[in-house]
Amino acid sequence: MVNFDLNAEERAALWQHLITALEQYYANTSGLNVAPSLNISDILALVEKYPFEQPVSAGKAVEHVIEGLSRYAVHTPHPSYYGLFNPRATFPGILADAITATFNPQMAAWSHNPFANEVERYLIREFGKQFGYPEESIDGVFATGGTEANLTAVLCALNHHFPEYANVGLHGLKKHPILYCSAESHHSIIRSARVAGLGLNAVRAIPVDGRQRMDAAGLAQQIQKDLKQGLTPFMIAATAGATGAGAIDPLPEIAEIAQAHGLWLHVDAAYGGAAILEPSLKGLLKGIELGHSITFDAHKWLSAPMGAGMFLTREKDILHHTFRITADYMPKEASAMNVTDPFNHSIQWSRRFIGLKLYLSLLIFGWEGFAQTVRHQTEMGRLLKKLLRENGWKLYNDTDLPIACFSAPAFEADDAFALHICDKVLQSGQAWISVYRIGKVNTLRACITNYATTEKEVRGLVKLLERLRGEE
Repeated sequence: MVNFDLNAEERAALWQHLITALEQYYANTSGLNVAPSLNISDILALVEKYPFEQPVSAGKAVEHVIEGLSRYAVHTPHPSYYGLFNPRATFPGILADAITATFNPQMAAWSHNPFANEVERYLIREFGKQFGYPEESIDGVFATGGTEANLTAVLCALNHHFPEYANVGLHGLKKHPILYCSAESHHSIIRSARVAGLGLNAVRAIPVDGRQRMDAAGLAQQIQKDLKQGLTPFMIAATAGATGAGAIDPLPEIAEIAQAHGLWLHVDAAYGGAAILEPSLKGLLKGIELGHSITFDAHKWLSAPMGAGMFLTREKDILHHTFRITADYMPKEASAMNVTDPFNHSIQWSRRFIGLKLYLSLLIFGWEGFAQTVRHQTEMGRLLKKLLRENGWKLYNDTDLPIACFSAPAFEADDAFALHICDKVLQSGQAWISVYRIGKVNTLRACITNYATTEKEVRGLVKLLERLRGEE
């Protein structure tokens, strides 16, 4: 081995060794405990097993890493993982990540990787059309995930509402900007306000109704209150598929309010946006096409490997206005062509070819393959809710998405009950669920997030829950 390389024979042997190990994991994930034991001293001992002063063989190094990940990880590819939108990755997506790592394309300059950049532009256009944007106005960019996409939305909204913002910054604005979101919004909306320099006091968390949806009337009232105080509302961030309970805000009503006040409407559809691909669910997202921008994560319901976020917008020039900058050292081979250099279009500069994992999967499975995945998980979600009700559990969320927030009615006043049951589930190694508070009740939360989850696993989860409740 010289200067990070191996000879052809060594590479071939190592590839085969790795493929065998990964295929063993991929094909037999269901045989593992879903969650690991969390003994920090054992974990550190394994991590620090080999001091860097003495290199080990490449084969031993790979075996060590596979062992560590197998023993000490929550196995999100497991069909009994009912967690936080971390799915089993599509196999073409896995292949795509290997291809990307090997070619290691630099995406900042269009001319350096025109195929890769046009693949991502094509995907942006096609997903924009799926969401109902006029084709001629669609723009967007791939992101590391929903957090970056939501931050991009806040920055674009500021530049849209305050044309002078790019030059004078927040301290140069005459009035204090205000951003509105639901009390159930993802924390990244609030974080984006902090990162952008707005501060937490610029965020108005609007209360939710009995279905955990933003209260549109309350939103309108808060906007009027802020206007009377001399503040400047500039953005509303609605949610389509909240992380906790799967709520979808009333998008048409919120869009009407945004239009009436000239506000940028952003829809965080990182999870729920995939419903647009399944005809029976598409109506849930009515009004999403009215948003100025959309966040969508292909690494959630569409099962792309982490991370594959997307920022989509129908404001054709806003990304250029928000991020354009000159850099003399950047390649200029395409300066006379009608193309956009990605470094002028995104928060990121050097970045990974994110879109390939989605592109390759779509080439192999097509839109219908993705729709089938969404449909299957929705059906498993309905089955889970049905079985829970039949066994006397009470559901506390109301969503057509495959998320169930539930508890035993006899224990709903006992905050410790859900925490105790959840701990027991994790300790069993048979499944992974979480706890989410709705109103005054600590609920158990289970989400169908794996395309490989079948009726067998769903019934197994309910059976486990029944046994644990009987022990109380």
